[in-house]
Amino acid sequence: MNAVREPRRAPEPEKTRRSEPRKVGAWREHHAWSMSISLRRLGARPLGTLLTVAVMGVALALPLTFYLLLGNVQRMGDALGRNQSISAFMKPGQNAGMAETAASALRGRPEVADIVVRTPKDGLDELAEVQGFSGALQSLDANPLPYVLSVQPKPGLSAEDIGRLVDSMKATPGVDMVQDTGAWRQRLDALLGVGTRAVSLLALLLGIAALLVVGNTIRVDIQSRSAEIGVLLLIGASRPFVRRPYLYAGIWLGFLAGVLAVALAVVLELALAGPVGRLAAAYDGSVSFGGLPAWLLLSVPFASAVLGWLGARLVSARQIRRAAAA
Repeated sequence: MNAVREPRRAPEPEKTRRSEPRKVGAWREHHAWSMSISLRRLGARPLGTLLTVAVMGVALALPLTFYLLLGNVQRMGDALGRNQSISAFMKPGQNAGMAETAASALRGRPEVADIVVRTPKDGLDELAEVQGFSGALQSLDANPLPYVLSVQPKPGLSAEDIGRLVDSMKATPGVDMVQDTGAWRQRLDALLGVGTRAVSLLALLLGIAALLVVGNTIRVDIQSRSAEIGVLLLIGASRPFVRRPYLYAGIWLGFLAGVLAVALAVVLELALAGPVGRLAAAYDGSVSFGGLPAWLLLSVPFASAVLGWLGARLVSARQIRRAAAA
């Protein structure tokens, strides 16, 4: 009995097999053409392009500048006292043994990282190094300064833990006064938190503004070419085909604005480096200047290009739809 033969599948036509690579090639060619023609169109109106890029660049440079200032204020706060030790001044007449006894009582607390006992002679030597005090100190008959316990809290303590440590220092026998910068640290942290939130909101608002600037530029360009777009739609061009050059125009505008924003931020950073260097010299190098991170500078042009694409996408879809209806 003869086996039943399966019907042969008809060979795929050569034309069908070749159509797919041609479609991909045509798609790539149109993207390349759209990229180049959009850049040439922007170059054909240099004043309008320059104004658009300048407005977007300045808008995007503002949050970068505030981010730079905020980071350096935080660095300055760290250097000038955010993590300063808490000073406990002993009562007059206390000797070295009493000061060491008070220090030993505080060393057992879990909030304490280290304690340094500073003698009256140490305090007098520090005052002698201050300009204008050396002559006045020579006229003193006796050293009026008390023993001082310099307590360094452990890093990462909360405000409540610092408050409990200060209360225990005040209750230590022989302690006359406690000087704490905790309130100043809390205020600085609160101000930095407000500044961080303000920079985030500013970046969001200015990003929306940049998106609107691109959208308005693309809208004007589409309106000036409404007759050309109508002809393309009549002869069968698809809306993505018509829209593609305008999307690339938005990408170019966003990318160039991002490059300008980075350039402005770097210029401001260089302008601030000199004054901050002089400030650091005045504080014996304890204050350092920190620039914008490289990852942020590199990501701004690409993020701005995405904003430009989004603004062009939103506006061009609506405008081409109106042109097709007309």
